Amino acid sequence: MGQPPPALSSALEAYLAYLRVERGLAGRTISAYRGDLTDFGARAPDIEAWDASPGPARGWLGGLRDPARPGGPLRASSLRRKTAALRAFYRFCFGEGLVQRDVGRLLDMPRPGLQLPEVLSVDEVERLLAAPDASSPDGLRDRALLELLYAAGLRVGEATGLDRDDLSLEGAFVRVVGKGDRERLVPIGGAALAALEPWLDEIRPRWLRPEPEPRGGPLFVSRRGGRMGRMAAWRIVHQAALRAGLQAHVTPHTLRHSFATHLLEGGADLRVVQELLGHASINTTQLYTHLTGERIKEVYARAHPRA
Repeated sequence: MGQPPPALSSALEAYLAYLRVERGLAGRTISAYRGDLTDFGARAPDIEAWDASPGPARGWLGGLRDPARPGGPLRASSLRRKTAALRAFYRFCFGEGLVQRDVGRLLDMPRPGLQLPEVLSVDEVERLLAAPDASSPDGLRDRALLELLYAAGLRVGEATGLDRDDLSLEGAFVRVVGKGDRERLVPIGGAALAALEPWLDEIRPRWLRPEPEPRGGPLFVSRRGGRMGRMAAWRIVHQAALRAGLQAHVTPHTLRHSFATHLLEGGADLRVVQELLGHASINTTQLYTHLTGERIKEVYARAHPRA
């Protein structure tokens, strides 16, 4: 990797400071911008002309599409994100007088590809949920986590961020704070409640750190008593999938996708599913209507005698 021109490095730091101070973006988002734009500065051809020509940007983006690229061509969604990052950076530079031409306006946004998420069948979900060893403390916790992920369609960060006071066993619902600090109340069914009770009554009190915790302390904790991390939750799902003999690449988000798809297949209204998932836009939820359509075709092809 080469070194970006000093003017580009200076502009990049000014842009990241703008995102942090003026836009108030999260640290993880700023890190993603930094990674994309630093890679552009280090790998783009003819990078010295970055401030006057679309050539370096187009060359860098074209390399990401190359089938011979290590790891293969970048997915359309990732390519759109990187293109959007470049366009926003150039727009900032033009507005600040750092460049004389808004090169970003000359970059075409890749058309979004319809990426249908992997979804488990109801039988596969039940095998996954039954995989943890309920005779062990870890197994009781893992089953409670898996049941709640599927019962409420939670993102992994939402699940690991829950506090004990966010869960109402009596009311059979969980309070979730999702993206954009949007709060929602999601009902949970009897199977999840039955899995949560032994974890809350028997194991969690023994593992939880003794010092007082706000809001009842984290709902899911490690053996050391601290809040369960996102990667730990990913490992629990992955290991359960292996024990269940599932071939798909199963992640916590697979359970969220399955939750939404199974609701729609069962006749749930799209607006209700949007609310349960915490989507700001109905357009995001509509992805699952495409998915259920594909699944209907698969069932038809298997079941109809003249399909």
